[in-house]
Amino acid sequence: MRAQPAPRRAGSALSVLSVLPVVAVIVLLGLPVAPDSGATPADAASAALVLWAVVDSARRARRPLTRTAAGVLGLPVVGIAVAAAGAATTSDAVTGLARYLQVFVLVPVAVVLLVRDRGRARLVLWSLVGLALWQGAIGVHQNLTGTGALYQGAGIRAVGTFGPSDVMGMASVVAYGVVAATGLALGARARRQRVVAAGCALALLVPLALSFSRGAWIATAVACGAQLLLVGVRRAVQVCAAAVAVCVVLVGGLGVGAAAVQERLSSITQVADAPDQSVVDRYTMWAAAAGMWREHPVTGVGLKAFPAHRDGHASLALSSGSDTAGAGQAFRRQPLLSPHNMYLLLLSEQGLLGLLTVAGSWLALLVCALRRLRRGGGVRDCALPACGLLLWQLVNFLYADIGGPSTVLTALCFGVAAWWALGHDETSAPAAESGPR
Repeated sequence: MRAQPAPRRAGSALSVLSVLPVVAVIVLLGLPVAPDSGATPADAASAALVLWAVVDSARRARRPLTRTAAGVLGLPVVGIAVAAAGAATTSDAVTGLARYLQVFVLVPVAVVLLVRDRGRARLVLWSLVGLALWQGAIGVHQNLTGTGALYQGAGIRAVGTFGPSDVMGMASVVAYGVVAATGLALGARARRQRVVAAGCALALLVPLALSFSRGAWIATAVACGAQLLLVGVRRAVQVCAAAVAVCVVLVGGLGVGAAAVQERLSSITQVADAPDQSVVDRYTMWAAAAGMWREHPVTGVGLKAFPAHRDGHASLALSSGSDTAGAGQAFRRQPLLSPHNMYLLLLSEQGLLGLLTVAGSWLALLVCALRRLRRGGGVRDCALPACGLLLWQLVNFLYADIGGPSTVLTALCFGVAAWWALGHDETSAPAAESGPR
């Protein structure tokens, strides 16, 4: 009877080893990224992650996915494949197909296959928080020393290791960390874990504010607010009061980017009355995307075809590009290659078929995740972060789309959400592994 602890420890070690490829992708996102580098080390690691998931599933000799999981996660393939067939060039078809399948199908499926219990999910979530703290620390240093991306003529915009060409990179990573830490703080049973997670979430609010990303702010507020409401209104009010107090002390009392943050916050309510050029460009590209869809309503203009059709559908209000500089990079004008709205990008390039299959898969994930959360009992330390990350991504897609080095992290977050919504939690059924084969 006393010989059982050794196999349990061995099983626990193997459990950690099986999820290390997921953690490796997260760790590699902490490395500096060269501008216009194309594929990154994290992208290469995501390919290895998919291969490892295939090998691991074959070794375990079990059905990798349930029918529901296969249907929901495989649904985007339909719209993506049809849009790839309508791409203007073979190169666009191949690269676009590979990118969409990587982000919305292959990597999420691999995460579902490898993250099979709450212990592994916690490791992934804490790794995500660790990456956010690393990138956030770099971002705060950039703001304090004036070595960040240019914002209003000063190098104060926190961009982490992603540089000014991907200003949403650090904002997304830090926001993921805030949402994951908030969920862990609200759902964990151990007091120490709750305190550490809450401290991480509050600390990450500083670099999130210094990213000056309005879309990330809005998505984070919605996702964290939803998590708080899921655990009770009274607790939500208490946590919100604490968060507001911390923000007032850090931004108002200590003067951490106070003027710039206040100006950026006020601009959220002024986008209709006095929009800046970035907002004008965004609205113009949204209108252009809608125009493309009206001409090709069913299947869109084809993968990666938005830039080629943009000028024919955009008004003269659209600028020639966005100016980027700072954080170690020289001034350059970055072309506007997407509408900065994932739903409109799907609609313009993949038509209604793509929107219904790809976005329909996301909606199904959200419904399944919330349903499982409702009947999941008292253990919520993984459920709340998974639902929060998915909700954050769906809200942020109203202001952003895929692209840049941080995109692979989007795929991992979809995978964590899919594991909770559709995967099998082996924590509650430990005997399943030791049964006859």
